[in-house]
Amino acid sequence: MPQPISIAAITTVSALGASSDKVWQHYRDGIPLFSEWNGTIVSKVSSEIETELQQLQQQNDRYKNLDRSVLLAILVAKKCAQKFEFQSKNTGVNIGSSRGATGLFEKYHQDFQQHGKVSPFASPTTTLGNISSWVAQDLGADGVAIDHSVTCSTAMHALLNGIAWLQAEMADIFVVGGSEAALTPFTIAQMKALKLYSASRHRMACESMRFQKKENTMVLGEGAGVAILERGISEKTQAVIAGYGIASEQLEHNSSISENADCFQKSMRRALDSANLETVDAVILHAPGTVKGDVAEKNAINLVFGKQLPLLTSNKWLVGHTFATSGMLSIEMAVLMLQKNKFIENPFFANARHLPQELQTVLVNAVGFGGNAVSIILQKP
Repeated sequence: MPQPISIAAITTVSALGASSDKVWQHYRDGIPLFSEWNGTIVSKVSSEIETELQQLQQQNDRYKNLDRSVLLAILVAKKCAQKFEFQSKNTGVNIGSSRGATGLFEKYHQDFQQHGKVSPFASPTTTLGNISSWVAQDLGADGVAIDHSVTCSTAMHALLNGIAWLQAEMADIFVVGGSEAALTPFTIAQMKALKLYSASRHRMACESMRFQKKENTMVLGEGAGVAILERGISEKTQAVIAGYGIASEQLEHNSSISENADCFQKSMRRALDSANLETVDAVILHAPGTVKGDVAEKNAINLVFGKQLPLLTSNKWLVGHTFATSGMLSIEMAVLMLQKNKFIENPFFANARHLPQELQTVLVNAVGFGGNAVSIILQKP
């Protein structure tokens, strides 16, 4: 890479909590954070975060008509910004979402069906672009504010965009991430229609990385996460982005993936090449808990690493699939493992090798509908 890009700060809000200490404690405890909502097992943000979202709306009248996905993004960006002094630097924002303003869109569409008219807030508050624009307004950022959707790899593509803008010197600081508030009846119905959703009521309802399972076990979650990227390495650096890879593949079905996840094979190899590495210490899998998705990614990892197989893990068995946010939750998990020098095991998979004396590199995978795979290698500064 032309010049090192580093993560200067990272924050997430999800069922795992809203502080790195709480998030890490939940990883250490290893107890899935699922609850029942309208008869379906889901992963909701913690009660503490729920209170903060309510306070956010009460403190600012402009926020009363915003979608939950936007409020989650504003909240997490505020928390992350407390760890970083923006000063007067040219700051860009790219926080994407798979579904966008799902809750508000469903509400306004229902109003239209029932009454034949909608609120004047309907259009501006349901556009995908209002996530980054509201965050930029709240932070006082004066650079570009862009949104996008690459479904489940959205946050990782935002990170890639941040790398590109910083290396092109079109920005000095970049806030990247994802936000998802898709716990709505219609969205869950869509996942069930695809026959992806877990039918289990057991606390281990999402069997991410249980490669022998016969049924899909995806569990939907909500949350948001952002990282602040900057050029170079400083005393604030949490992790260095050592390599990245992007790839897609031709699919037979909108939600399918090839048997050996060709897109992941390409993205991981490209990440290793850009980092000038042959292997890494650990891989955090995308592993959504689906039968084909989990196995295909594992097959790709076996083909890429061979006998140099790294330690493998995931986090969706613990916190569910947060769509656009999921990649940033995995990036945070990687950063924490590097900082704590501790590997978080997956209860459904037994690693054959032992933890190295010091964790130095972690590769994070994400892929979305359409076969858009991203692999990011983080390195200890």
